[in-house]
Amino acid sequence: MTHRMHEFKEVERHYTQSNLERAIFEALEAAGKDPNQLTLPDLAPIDEFHIRGREATEELASEIGLDSEKHVLDVGCGLGGPSRRLASQFGCRVTGLDLTEEYCRVAEVLSKRLGLDQLVSYIQGNALEMPFDDATFDVVWTQHASMNIPDKVGLYNEIYRVLKSGGYLAIYDILAGPGGEIYFPVPWAQEASISFLVSPDELHQVLEQSGFEIVSWRDTTEVGRSWFEAIVARNSQEDRPATGIHILLGKDFPVMMQNQMRNLNENRTVLIEVIAVRS
Repeated sequence: MTHRMHEFKEVERHYTQSNLERAIFEALEAAGKDPNQLTLPDLAPIDEFHIRGREATEELASEIGLDSEKHVLDVGCGLGGPSRRLASQFGCRVTGLDLTEEYCRVAEVLSKRLGLDQLVSYIQGNALEMPFDDATFDVVWTQHASMNIPDKVGLYNEIYRVLKSGGYLAIYDILAGPGGEIYFPVPWAQEASISFLVSPDELHQVLEQSGFEIVSWRDTTEVGRSWFEAIVARNSQEDRPATGIHILLGKDFPVMMQNQMRNLNENRTVLIEVIAVRS
């Protein structure tokens, strides 16, 4: 097995639980939800697996003019929360790509329960070798995915390849801040071997080298800190909500949240939203 293949296997192992579908439906029932009559708000605490959840998704979507004619690729789609929200709100088609087979399988199940399976679909695959033809998508969307991908040049070159001319790349990501090495574990990695953060300057340079024109660049670290403080406070209480991202992160969830907040507070990580265009 090559070193790269080993890294991919370790990343998939980090996210895989093997009983995730059952855990999600048990949590939904504990929260008083009917698994046969689910709504997007029912799933929001679980499937928007990124800082600021639905708020960040809607904020990013507002900048790229989505409509029913658009075909979106969600790179690192996770359980499909953003893809379902985009499809439901704008009527666009969304294809989700994720390295973790379990995430793709559960995403399909949840989308079918919400009646969105005609608009969204999910494929297990590697973002460095996407199984799509050139110039397939109107928008490539990615939230909190690149932290597990070491080859940033390869990633954004591949995104450029599958994006139509004039199409948008929408990024919401965690980057390396000036405060020093990050504390582990964090939601995307137990330790440093599968964590690959770059600085804002490095990302900016890679995007331009790949051929993208940067339309907007926003640092959202401060609002991310405020959101995290509320999440950590809510989940540290004995009456932790039945549904939430703790279901995805397992027993290390409390320390991951504490480290995530500490990394943000000490500027070891920063949050950015980027809109770029393929010329």
